[in-house]
Amino acid sequence: MLVDSHCHLNYKGLAEQQGEVLERARVRGVTAMLNIATRESEWDDVLAAAEANDDVWASVGIHPHDADHHPDVDTAKLVERAAHPRVIGIGETGLDYYYDKSDRARQQDSFRRHIHASQQTGLPIIVHTRDAEEDTLRLLGEEMGKAEFPGVIHCFTASDNFARKALDLGLFISISGIVTFKNASDLQATAKWLPQDRLLIETDSPFLAPVPHRGKTGEPAFVADTLAFLAYLRGEDAETLRAVTAANFYTLFNKALP
Repeated sequence: MLVDSHCHLNYKGLAEQQGEVLERARVRGVTAMLNIATRESEWDDVLAAAEANDDVWASVGIHPHDADHHPDVDTAKLVERAAHPRVIGIGETGLDYYYDKSDRARQQDSFRRHIHASQQTGLPIIVHTRDAEEDTLRLLGEEMGKAEFPGVIHCFTASDNFARKALDLGLFISISGIVTFKNASDLQATAKWLPQDRLLIETDSPFLAPVPHRGKTGEPAFVADTLAFLAYLRGEDAETLRAVTAANFYTLFNKALP
């Protein structure tokens, strides 16, 4: 089994050829894909892809970039939509202080609403964080102290220290194609030591196509290339890492289990 734990099949570049994109992924051994929502207007399309394909799952959430535009998406609305049988995660959500496309206080409020939905449903929270390590860890820690919840730091690019503290909170860490980039030495150093039983792999497609596909539109099939690089980087057997990361996906997103 090979799993792409985070992709955007409804985004431009993939949506126009979604059937072909899915088939190319299957040919390369991808057996499951988690199709991620970033704004409420996407929820129906993300769910439709999951309803139409047994190997596609869905999340519901609001990206921190869009927090300003979704003041009405509260915990109750997230919980309601998460009851759909094909929804297995809450997010993506989190904090992005690099672009600051939404007010930081609004981002934090939205993030907490998503965490509360995770706490109520038991579904994992899918966390985006960029240039916001301190506040991300603070909010996660505060809410974890109230009620535990599962989750993953998606498309990990943060510091080694952040990784260790996220792991201490019980979270998983997902590695994207960025790890294959020549200038990703810090990420590569962290990826070498991450515990195998907390590791996921993703494409974040249509973004971040890994080597040898740099410059192309990313797609779920490319998760195979990221896995091969990661196995080489860590000195591990690729087939073993493939099986372990797939098992980790179903451990975390256990609603996807048969």
